[in-house]
Amino acid sequence: MNGADTVFRETSAQPRTTSLPFSHLSLELGHLYMEDFAVGAERLRRHFAAVRPWVDAARSTVRTPDGRRPRISSCFLIDDYFSRLSTPAELIPPLLEAAAAAGLTIDYLARESGCATAEPAHRERGPLAESVLQRLVESPPPDSNGYRPPVSRTGWLTNGQRTPSRRTSAALDASDVWQPPSENLARGHSVFLDVELWNGPEDRRTWSCAFLASVWQLARLGLLRHDGEAVLSPVPWDHDAFPADWDALPAVLRLNPAAAPFTAYGTCSVLPTRFLPVEHAVRVVLEQVQVEAEALDQIAERSAAEGFSVPAGIVERTSYVFPPGL
Repeated sequence: MNGADTVFRETSAQPRTTSLPFSHLSLELGHLYMEDFAVGAERLRRHFAAVRPWVDAARSTVRTPDGRRPRISSCFLIDDYFSRLSTPAELIPPLLEAAAAAGLTIDYLARESGCATAEPAHRERGPLAESVLQRLVESPPPDSNGYRPPVSRTGWLTNGQRTPSRRTSAALDASDVWQPPSENLARGHSVFLDVELWNGPEDRRTWSCAFLASVWQLARLGLLRHDGEAVLSPVPWDHDAFPADWDALPAVLRLNPAAAPFTAYGTCSVLPTRFLPVEHAVRVVLEQVQVEAEALDQIAERSAAEGFSVPAGIVERTSYVFPPGL
């Protein structure tokens, strides 16, 4: 090849961000702890029977501009991170049977530990939860002076200004007046929240349920990327049986070959009421995560081409149903 045949391209001209398919809605049918499964199959049947009407209602709210049937995928998250009282072989078949008995299909099954320990495309970033932690950009309270240590050191993330620490031991110091915490951008009154993301030593962190649920939401929204490459991509599961070890399963399984895409423009989670405070914490986290601009641009372009409205804010792309008694 001579010099005239050589073609030079700028690195910036090469595609960086992997393009993903998108459903209109990712519908979560539940998130149960191992203790819930230990109660037995009847507990699972009651869960899905209670979920079914709300799933139907959520599906009915999705409208496409051209009137075509919306793309809606379903998913279910199993907590195998905080405890492992059973095996996939023992637990998953009754789960799928209980969903089917209520007329529901679980398209994608995910392991919560995958939200913590799955490796990004480039291993130097560390496990997935760690890499998302590195993307947090804390919202500074008005008139803050930077005294508060960063979340990477404390493991705590807030949506406002904490009560100032006492800096004097003089009990009668008139200048040491208590001040209440305050929420950033509060409307009339504050709803202040301080969220624990992890505890333990840095080399053996235990991630909180709220932070792992934040990673889960980002995955469903198609916003988890590392150097442009997608993570937590579903793996087709076509085996007749499930293994006896959770680590033998991919982080996200595609159980239904005909399912709409796992990633979606928006999410809806039908959850027991005990998860309400957890999901409040999730929203605080999502408000302070910096995702790749290219991923956001792709979603904006794709949804605009369909004429399907997608909110600009990440938090506004998530919704919840907390059925009474679930």
